[in-house]
Amino acid sequence: MESGTSSPQPPQSDPLDAFPQKGLEPGDIAVLVLYFLFVLAVGLWSTVKTKRDTVKGYFLAGGDMVWWPVGASLFASNVGSGHFIGLAGSGAATGISVSAYELNGLFSVLMLAWIFLPIYIAGQVTTMPEYLRKRFGGIRIPIILAVLYLFIYIFTKISVDMYAGAIFIQQSLHLDLYLAIVGLLAITAVYTVAGGLAAVIYTDALQTLIMLIGALTLMGYSFVAVGGMEGLKEKYFLALASNRSENSSCGLPREDAFHIFRDPLTSDLPWPGVLFGMSIPSLWYWCTDQVIVQRTLAAKNLSHAKAGALMAAYLKVLPLFIMVFPGMVSRILFPDQVACADPEICQKICSNPSGCSDIAYPKLVLELLPTGLRGLMMAVMVAALMSSLTSIFNSASTIFTMDLWNHLRPRASEKELMIVGRVFVLLLVLVSILWIPVVQASQGGQLFIYIQSISSYLQPPVAVVFIMGCFWKRTNEKGAFWGLISGLLLGLVRLVLDFIYVQPRCDQPDERPVLVKSIHYLYFSMILSTVTLITVSTVSWFTEPPSKEMVSHLTWFTRHDPVVQKEQAPPAAPLSLTLSQNGMPEASSSSSSVQFEMVQENMSKTHSCDMTPKQSKVVKAILWLCGIQEKGKEELPARAEAVIISLEENPLVKTLLDVNLIFCVSCAIFIWGYFA
Repeated sequence: MESGTSSPQPPQSDPLDAFPQKGLEPGDIAVLVLYFLFVLAVGLWSTVKTKRDTVKGYFLAGGDMVWWPVGASLFASNVGSGHFIGLAGSGAATGISVSAYELNGLFSVLMLAWIFLPIYIAGQVTTMPEYLRKRFGGIRIPIILAVLYLFIYIFTKISVDMYAGAIFIQQSLHLDLYLAIVGLLAITAVYTVAGGLAAVIYTDALQTLIMLIGALTLMGYSFVAVGGMEGLKEKYFLALASNRSENSSCGLPREDAFHIFRDPLTSDLPWPGVLFGMSIPSLWYWCTDQVIVQRTLAAKNLSHAKAGALMAAYLKVLPLFIMVFPGMVSRILFPDQVACADPEICQKICSNPSGCSDIAYPKLVLELLPTGLRGLMMAVMVAALMSSLTSIFNSASTIFTMDLWNHLRPRASEKELMIVGRVFVLLLVLVSILWIPVVQASQGGQLFIYIQSISSYLQPPVAVVFIMGCFWKRTNEKGAFWGLISGLLLGLVRLVLDFIYVQPRCDQPDERPVLVKSIHYLYFSMILSTVTLITVSTVSWFTEPPSKEMVSHLTWFTRHDPVVQKEQAPPAAPLSLTLSQNGMPEASSSSSSVQFEMVQENMSKTHSCDMTPKQSKVVKAILWLCGIQEKGKEELPARAEAVIISLEENPLVKTLLDVNLIFCVSCAIFIWGYFA
């Protein structure tokens, strides 16, 4: 094609030539600044408007969110800047198969609202480890999961977003990386600390709107640039780097680039793994991950939660069109950079010898869009980054405060819990900043792949334990514990092997062990799920069954048990508190809700010890920022209340939601079939 005119240039070009020549102009900067001011205004408005001085108010937005901010927050929490960079980059490198993750998530978020959420509501839980504490008793499983969740949040989710944000900042602003990211984290932490979940959900709703406007605009520009879908299908296979070696297969577009279902043995995403192996981590993420479930629990009632999930499901159709296809367009328009195949040249272009497909989206934004729109898309990327980080900060803070700190200090006052939650957010910010050099030093081009593989190694055992707990009444604590341990140990072995034996570049021989080389991570997810399932079933069957209290209201088949039985347990809470402190796995069931039941004991302590007759204006301002006010003491009993009281739904609303569910699933199946 054009190789005759452009082939001599790349080897001699200055590395900066590979970066966008169009920087952000004053108009773009103005849009970006206005965006920041607008987001801070929304965050402060929600801070003033909502109740933040109780645990329910701060961590669950008071439980009064309507469906549309819940749906927007679900989508925004899921779609971070890692999606824009990672999905577009994978689209540029291998085609549309990566969109299977998004389409799979569509089904999973609906399963959350229609199947899992009614169980969580009936069980009156606010965190996922709390559900397991109620369902199985003891503290072993909740503490293992609380630590595991925090590990996954800090070292996978934050690292992906930090890396993706770093790429975009480097490509567009050419600012010092640490300065830019520290600034983003600071602004993010301010309204997360001050506003709690309400601020997070309201700003998520705003940022979802910004993301959709900007991304849809870029999609339009992209398709116009290549002549629509037909032009994309025709030109993608011709998008080769001019500096590619003629006798090498490196850098060639895949023949199955426009297919989601691919060869079960030789492809990058084998179709059995996509259908089954991908579904297990997807269920973990959408149905048992604190970040996601917390948003649906903040809804006014079950119908609003379902409607929010439906909204998120409809939006999950979009990433294929607004991220993956534009990534493929970027390869067509800038083949020498996005599709580079020579390790030395790739190193010069994007500091990654494995390839530069990850610069596909920022390259497209900065080269294709006019002034103003570039600033808008920069705002979109910043919105995605901040949205994901706020979600992680708030949810990780919830888990640490409610599941770990409460275990260490069962008699902690309301004020102490609120302060600990805020301080932990600041600690997460610090860890994020310290993690930046690790992200920089890692193989950036492989980071998105690494995250998916880490998900396949760590998440299936957790998902299986939740599924068994929700749908098999015979599952007990011993079965769940040993199933979880066996699955996590097996997954950790594969994870360590993956980091020791790194996947070689295209031009290098693959000398990895057969276990690592031949078993795709999605197939390993299936193996891991099977091992965990067998272990949980076997151990549970040959040990004593769980007590009736540990099953009532906590499985799909017992969610409608008479409420009277559930109301008998709380008076015994102070007696079971000591058992919980001793760490006995066979603690009585009432200890399962220790974090709410301890309120009665804390009330007298709070009233007697926490009163501060005289406070300076500075202290009062700090306490207001943290949502700690005198009136919070009067509202302490609100902690023990249900977030969503009832599973009852208006029959007409329920019918409308069910019809929408069928339509949404039908659309998803059509898309699967069309691109399969």
